[in-house]
Amino acid sequence: MHTVHRRMLLAGACAVLLSCTPLPPAPAAPAAVPAPAWQRQDMQLLHIAPDESLLTITVRRGGALARLGHDHVVASHTLQGVVAPAPGRAQLRFRLDEMTVDEESLRREAGLTTTPSADAIAGTRHNMLVRVLEAERYPWVSIEARRTGDQQVFDADITLHGVTRTVQLPVRIEQATDGRSLQASGSLLLKQSDFGIVPFAILGGAMAVQDQMELAFRITARQKVSAPGSGASPGR
Repeated sequence: MHTVHRRMLLAGACAVLLSCTPLPPAPAAPAAVPAPAWQRQDMQLLHIAPDESLLTITVRRGGALARLGHDHVVASHTLQGVVAPAPGRAQLRFRLDEMTVDEESLRREAGLTTTPSADAIAGTRHNMLVRVLEAERYPWVSIEARRTGDQQVFDADITLHGVTRTVQLPVRIEQATDGRSLQASGSLLLKQSDFGIVPFAILGGAMAVQDQMELAFRITARQKVSAPGSGASPGR
């Protein structure tokens, strides 16, 4: 009977996970990044290279039946934004509906040991976008950072789910000697509830996602090369 009961619970969980509610439509084309309010005419800007940058968020399972679930890693490969090295400012953003879920290589990198099925991954993505993050209503996540007195710590305004929180963000920066590119990396712990998000749970909380999530990033930013005869200034 115990085995039958557990199978019934899992069947109910799967039914919720694989709900057929449609996902938010993907954007037709990337929207232009708004110019930062702090940008000056003579300021050198480096532009984030999406194909060389990565942001990941790892969420872990909780509840009495946590052993039956999976931890998950979601990732953005489409970061947009600019970095101003001289004043130590940065602005970046990404769309929630462009994030991937549980890429095998990223699961290994995060040290996740279970192997969710394709159906479980699809269900996780659906629940993340529709039930938890309300991605159709709040499609963008934005981060605006400014260097503090400590060269390796930034104050970062993170806007998620329509809520902005300011956190201290440790960042390791490696800048090219010619100043035309840099790499930045870092990580921090956040709580979903700090952004008005209710962590996903079913079966009365017996299967749930923990409130805490782990954000990590590796960003490459480069000076844009002006087209010959365009008249554009370097780094603009």
